[in-house]
Amino acid sequence: LYTAPDSCEGRCGEPRSEGDECHCHAECGRDRSCCGDYARHCQPAGFSRSSDSISDQELLELSEQLYRLDHNRARPSDITLNPQHRAAPGETGLQQDLSPQPLYKYVNEELFSKPTYSSFIKLLDNYQRATGREEEVTAEELQEQENFLEKVMETELMKKLFAFLHEKNRYSSEQEFRDDLREMWFGLYSRGDGEQDSSGFEHVFSGEVKKGKVSGFHNWIRFYLLEKQGIVNYLSHNFNGPWDTFPDVLGLQFHWDGFHKEVGSAFIGSSPEFEFGLYTLSFLARPGRACHLSLGGHSLSIQTYPWTKSTYGSGRRFIATAYVMSP
Repeated sequence: LYTAPDSCEGRCGEPRSEGDECHCHAECGRDRSCCGDYARHCQPAGFSRSSDSISDQELLELSEQLYRLDHNRARPSDITLNPQHRAAPGETGLQQDLSPQPLYKYVNEELFSKPTYSSFIKLLDNYQRATGREEEVTAEELQEQENFLEKVMETELMKKLFAFLHEKNRYSSEQEFRDDLREMWFGLYSRGDGEQDSSGFEHVFSGEVKKGKVSGFHNWIRFYLLEKQGIVNYLSHNFNGPWDTFPDVLGLQFHWDGFHKEVGSAFIGSSPEFEFGLYTLSFLARPGRACHLSLGGHSLSIQTYPWTKSTYGSGRRFIATAYVMSP
């Protein structure tokens, strides 16, 4: 369903990477590895200037800035985890409950009254989790999407992200950025049977079930709320990040109403705008590839994939998935 990007739009001068399907650096002509639209975007007459490409160093610096701007993150006293069993590589697919107690011992739910949290939580019950079943989007749900976008765009974190993307000529105005966020995250496409049954937001943050397995579902708030209701059963973890404060990263094994997730990586204790912004940055800068970032001095990578079977606007791609990578 996913392919590496094959366009030079916004990538002119980007450093060569062996993982790329085609290249957009000045020397690509020598080994005939340029993307098909290299001349249109990157030659002198092209409009996608090399100064508009996003370098690896800029990603490291910007991610640290966004990390510091996550003012709504959980404090150490807001969450108490009980990770219990750490699964070995051969244990992640066993579907055995190796951790009899819940993952979350305590969460300060006053966090959820913050505007970005409360508007985010209202979105989580808007979806049919089974792929192949068409989503029916009501006027109320559309308004909830707008409320969420409004609240996250009011944060210093998202304003910083927009300022960076504006400087890179990705968006001419904050309204254009917000409109594109709406399409790339909430625009519907079909994962099965031709029905408009999925979106990037549903897949990443709310979770789906496809062919009897959990698909997506990479959000700590969603996990906590469903675990509290007894709908999610935590089994084990295979990765615990090096951070001694929030946001942290866990690789999780769990059951959702009996459906299994073998490895579901997630930030823990981050604000909705932090995840939304970091995944958006990774998707725009390195779609279809690992995007290497830095948080609090520790390295971290986010993998995104574009949906390739349908587009919006002038050929833009929806988000198929985005998740933090755990070794």
